[in-house]
Amino acid sequence: MQRMGMVIGLKPGKVTEYKRLHAAAWPEILDMISTCNITNYSIFLKEPENMLFGYWEYCGEDFAADAAKMAADPMTQKWWDVCMPCQVPLETRKEEEWWAMMEEVFHHD
Repeated sequence: MQRMGMVIGLKPGKVTEYKRLHAAAWPEILDMISTCNITNYSIFLKEPENMLFGYWEYCGEDFAADAAKMAADPMTQKWWDVCMPCQVPLETRKEEEWWAMMEEVFHHD
């Protein structure tokens, strides 16, 4: 199992919409998350800075392949089409990233 974290900004005028979308996340999206070996997926919001922090645990063998499978899914693409206009990627993210991945520097069970 690999713990993973990521961060992105949220447009101030989109906070209510983003919360509404995730309060009623589409079942197909939740199924795809599970199919791609992702568990304990959470998104946290820090206001008033409007920063989103995503956390999940990856339980598969090939994250790149599972991420590609998710990205190729038509329903996931539709979900991203409604979520991405709410978000503001960090300028410092890597070229291929939308959400900026984070390094785990501490963990305690």
